[in-house]
Amino acid sequence: MSDVLDFAAVTVVRGGKRLLDAVDWEIREGERWVVLGPNGAGKTTLMQIAGTRMHPSSGTASMLGETMGRVDVFELRPLIGLSSAALANQIPGHETVLNVVVTAAYGTTGRWREEYEKMDERRAFALLHDWGMSTLINREFASLSEGERKRVQIARALMTDPELLILDEPAAGLDLGGREDLVKRLSLLAADEAAPAVVLVTHHLEEIPPGFTHVLMLREGAVVASGPLRETLTEANLAATFDADLKLIANGGRYTAVARDSHAV
Repeated sequence: MSDVLDFAAVTVVRGGKRLLDAVDWEIREGERWVVLGPNGAGKTTLMQIAGTRMHPSSGTASMLGETMGRVDVFELRPLIGLSSAALANQIPGHETVLNVVVTAAYGTTGRWREEYEKMDERRAFALLHDWGMSTLINREFASLSEGERKRVQIARALMTDPELLILDEPAAGLDLGGREDLVKRLSLLAADEAAPAVVLVTHHLEEIPPGFTHVLMLREGAVVASGPLRETLTEANLAATFDADLKLIANGGRYTAVARDSHAV
């Protein structure tokens, strides 16, 4: 397997504040990663670099064999599928669901005068079908529920057949039913050998889909732990990541954590 992502001592400083502190991280083909940490841990900043939307202040960030600062990021971006709240905010609310997905072929967020081939529209429709959205292709994006929008965004992120898929808090804002539907679909994606390497950002253990293989745990911009999920997701690492005494519960490939009751027998 070859490296999909290779970060060495990646550091980001903005306004005198260190958002990321010497992060080392390596992703290989076929791996499915969870990036876990509290609010303000640096997760979104890390994803902005991985998605070529930001350059590190120091250190080396390489994606798909190319190093940032030595390559045109616009050549890399079609190979990196990204779903995030920031990107969703750029999508015009009046755009149809089909257009939201198909416009990813040209790296735009709204359809203007560009022409798309029939094969592009067929691929967009097939992806929407895979994510349970094929009956809503003519609906306006703004009219969708939060769960429907999240599924459309993931279909869009897969449109260019990327080698790396980044999902920045895809379950944020979903109700319980919507979250469980998304977790199930992401678990199926994780099991697909043809799927790209996947990175899922969250701060809730309940959102980790079965089949994900690795975890990166962050606190205050620094790596607490990194490695295979079953070995790395421990109560000690959770305590260090979230600064809380937590009991880890694993059941059928799903995880949750609750505060440990110091008075329990």
